[in-house]
Amino acid sequence: MSTTTITPPPAVAAIATRALTLTNVLYTKQGAIAYVTVNRPKVLNALNVPTWQELQAAFADAQNDPAVRGVILTGAGDKAFIAGADIGGLAQASAIDAERSSRFGQQVLDLIENLGKPVIAAINGFALGGGCETAMACTIRIAVEHARFGQPEVKLGLLPGGGGTQRLPRLVGKGRALQLILSGGLIGAQEARRIGLVNEVVPAADLIARAEAILNEIVANAPIAVTYALDAVNKGMETSQNEGLALEASYFGLCAGTEDKREGTSAFLEKRAPHFAGR
Repeated sequence: MSTTTITPPPAVAAIATRALTLTNVLYTKQGAIAYVTVNRPKVLNALNVPTWQELQAAFADAQNDPAVRGVILTGAGDKAFIAGADIGGLAQASAIDAERSSRFGQQVLDLIENLGKPVIAAINGFALGGGCETAMACTIRIAVEHARFGQPEVKLGLLPGGGGTQRLPRLVGKGRALQLILSGGLIGAQEARRIGLVNEVVPAADLIARAEAILNEIVANAPIAVTYALDAVNKGMETSQNEGLALEASYFGLCAGTEDKREGTSAFLEKRAPHFAGR
């Protein structure tokens, strides 16, 4: 019988964060929310190595900053979230370079998916190739009405290299994922919502405000419970149901020993709003 090893997600700790100097990514913080914006609108926010590196730096900072409780990821301009990889650079890549690039991109997206804090993709336009893969690594996806999604790598003689062959079937099912991956076709925001790729479709003017509203609703809850719940879902997706249930019970027990649990249950019984401390 297989067993599940319990590795708690990173604890919320007071870790000093260094100032970041970024060129291709805008990174700001306001209250409990960090904002990460891919800032290459002239090339539809295409991903190249420096941009991947800056995304990694921004999300590592957000992960280590105890004041940050959630992140909104979007693209600059009104045409694209991320329109995929920088094809010019990809055209010159050797097989070894391509595999190395794929592994690094996967590493960055694993960081986003397992940040220990919710990440909302505010999809403001094209989310193609690596852009669709980046969105899928986020906790929740909100899209504007004109957004378009796809994994068109086969049209370039490639296949998705940033987790698309793995995350897409888990989100929309094997059949729908294979149709998108093998055809290289694009779908609109409403179809993406219908198949489960997108959580909500909103008018462009409401995109960031809606993402903030969702995060603020999450931020009002106990920080440790949110972190463990995220980890339980993510790890549970990679195990059997029995192993996932064991993990859930272990995290349930860990949460029961926190000050936040005592505060949450006391507040409920006393009919008042809770004041969570993340302990």
